[in-house]
Amino acid sequence: MSGIYLHIPFCKQACSYCDFYFVTRTSEREHFVQRLIEDIESYRDSKFTDETVETIYFGGGTPSLLEPAQLEQIMEALYDIFDIDAREITLEMNPDDVSGQFLADLKSLGISRASMGVQSFEPELLEFMHRAHSSEEALQCLELLSASDFDSFTVDLIYGNPGQSVEQLKSDVKKLLAFDPPHISAYSLTIEPKTRLGKQVELGRIAPPEDDKVAKHFDIINQLFSSHGIERYEVSNYSMPGKEAIHNSNYWKHENYLGLGPGAHSFWWDDSAERWENEEDLRKYLRDEDQPEREVLSLKQLAEERLMMGLRTRKGVGIAELSERYDYVLSSRQLDYLENREQEDKLEVDERITLTDEGIKIADAIILDLVTLH
Repeated sequence: MSGIYLHIPFCKQACSYCDFYFVTRTSEREHFVQRLIEDIESYRDSKFTDETVETIYFGGGTPSLLEPAQLEQIMEALYDIFDIDAREITLEMNPDDVSGQFLADLKSLGISRASMGVQSFEPELLEFMHRAHSSEEALQCLELLSASDFDSFTVDLIYGNPGQSVEQLKSDVKKLLAFDPPHISAYSLTIEPKTRLGKQVELGRIAPPEDDKVAKHFDIINQLFSSHGIERYEVSNYSMPGKEAIHNSNYWKHENYLGLGPGAHSFWWDDSAERWENEEDLRKYLRDEDQPEREVLSLKQLAEERLMMGLRTRKGVGIAELSERYDYVLSSRQLDYLENREQEDKLEVDERITLTDEGIKIADAIILDLVTLH
């Protein structure tokens, strides 16, 4: 079993770009923690406890809004119910929640990896994103992380913002690299329909960034990170050697995982492969009334997913793996397509299919074309 994901849905305020499930009423945190523990305990002696849990991930929302004592209760319940041999336990946090004592408390609970949502150090961009923290808080938090016992942490950056200049991007990256982060997740700003940003774009108040500008930002990030020994291993993820995220990497390889909390996804593949998603409704979750719908996935669906996820990574997808695990053989049309893209230096094909840096820029288009041609 690859891991357990726990969705902590509380946020101080709504970021303009975020379409993950969250609530800004934080008064129900204690009630939520107790319900989450009940949820964990409901898996006792089930088939889901037969496999060893290697990773635990607290995501959200903002998990750092929970008190260390509440996190300790959740951790105790997990270790009581599941067979855990953790290679990585990650907790997402926002800079305005962090103190030296908070980090020390997390470390004492066994949390081994911090995920810091910085996004930018530019005050005007933080305001545009409607982030709760300031540039000063972000820098102070990174100083605390660097001085802490966490030898594994990751920082989020967002590029391709409307109005974001090349100089601003380079400044953000240089400020971040000064702290020698072992891992960085750098995301191109995406416009999601139901978000605050999506509504502003729909109303014509904000123009989304042009593709050429986003591609230029991508090149700058790759160049600056690489010169610092931080290499891309997935479209949005970069790390120093050996510091790749284990939990997220296992999602891309169809390892089993359970998602706990409102809006969390689960995937389990034994005799058949199933995926389900908890309802995005905290009140229903607290009343134990959520009814997740389960989807049974065919081998073809799984193979297409593996192509979609694997081609976004540096390692790509093994042709033998597609055949042996998914009973998926590339068609003549797909092979012709791959040969043409290889001549354009968009990808490479030998025992594996891997996208080049140029191919990664249009990864979604290549993947869609490839899947459609089967």
